[in-house]
Amino acid sequence: MPAALPQRIVCLTEEPTEVLYALGLQERIVGISGYTVRPPQARHEKPRVSAFTSAKVDKILALAPDLAIGFSDMQADIAAALIKAGVEVWISNHRSIDGILGYVRRLGALVGASAAADAYADRLAAHVDQVRAAAATLPRRPRVYFEEWDVPAISAIRWVSELVGVAGGDDIFPQRALAPLGRDRIVADGGEVVAAAPDIIIGSWCGKKFRAEQVAARPGWQDVPAVRNAQRCVSIFQQLSYPLDKVTLVVNRFQKKSSITLDVVSETAGLPRGIPLANDFASLINSINHGVMLTEEAPRSRLAQSIAGLLPIVRGEPTSPPKSRSFTRLFARRPVTDAAQ
Repeated sequence: MPAALPQRIVCLTEEPTEVLYALGLQERIVGISGYTVRPPQARHEKPRVSAFTSAKVDKILALAPDLAIGFSDMQADIAAALIKAGVEVWISNHRSIDGILGYVRRLGALVGASAAADAYADRLAAHVDQVRAAAATLPRRPRVYFEEWDVPAISAIRWVSELVGVAGGDDIFPQRALAPLGRDRIVADGGEVVAAAPDIIIGSWCGKKFRAEQVAARPGWQDVPAVRNAQRCVSIFQQLSYPLDKVTLVVNRFQKKSSITLDVVSETAGLPRGIPLANDFASLINSINHGVMLTEEAPRSRLAQSIAGLLPIVRGEPTSPPKSRSFTRLFARRPVTDAAQ
C-alpha cells in the first residue's frame, strides 16, 4: 500500500467507520465515535475517542492518526483542535441522498479504493431505487413528522426527508428540510405539527433516547392523527357496541428497552395492557426475501413464537390459567375474536 495513503484513520462519526468496514479497510481505523453502532463489531474492535460535539483530543493524538474524518459544522471545534495539533482533517457536509453517495465515492478515493467505493455506492443507489419502486405501489402516502431534537424541536434534515419520500411517505416540513443547519429547522410552535396532522411521528434525538410518551403528552398533540388513530379505533368499537373485553391490543415490533412501554400504549389506546409481538426484523426480512413462511424460515425466532402464542387468543380457544402473572396470563384470561393493533 502506498505510504501516501492514510493508514491510521480516526473516525469522528459513524459514517466513515461504516463505509471503511464495507470497503474491507477496517484495519486502517484506529479510533471511532462513541455513537458508532454499525457495524456492531466496530465497538468491540476499536477504541472510542469522541462523542459528536466533543472528543478526547489527547487520546486521539496518542493514536498517531494520519487522518481524522468528521461531519458538519457541529465538529468544527474538534477539527480545529486536531488541526492545531498537526493532524490532517477532512470534514464532510453531505445533506442529501446524492450527497451521501458522493461522500462514499470521495472517501473511497481518499483511501485509494475508488473502484470498490464506486461499486458500493452503486449498490446503495440501486437499493434506494428498489425501495422507491416498491413504495410507488402503496395505496396511500402517509404524512410524516420526523423530529431530530426535542428542545427546541428540530425537524428532519434533507436526507431523512428524502428517505421518507423514497419509502412512500411525505415529510410535513419539506421546505425546512432544505435548510442545511439545524437552527434553521427549528419548529418553535408545536401547533404547526398539530396543524400539519402527521399520520406518523418518528423521533431520533441525536445523542439521547427518544421519549415517545413525552411527545404524545405535548399540549394539543393528542389531536395528531398518529396519536389519535389508536383512540379512534377503540371509539369505533364502542359506537358499534362491540364489547371491549373481546378486543386485545397487539403491540407490533415491541422492544423491551423502548421508551414506548406497554403501559403507555395501553393508556393512549384506552385498552388493557396489550400483547407484544417481538421486534425481530432480521427473521422477518429473511422470510420475505426467501419467499418462505416465517414459521418455516425461523420457527424458533422470537417473532414466530410470539405469533404462535397469539393464535389461540384470536381463535378464542380456552387456555389454562397460569400460576404466575405474566404475558401468558394475559393470553389466557381474555379469549377474543378480533385483534386491534
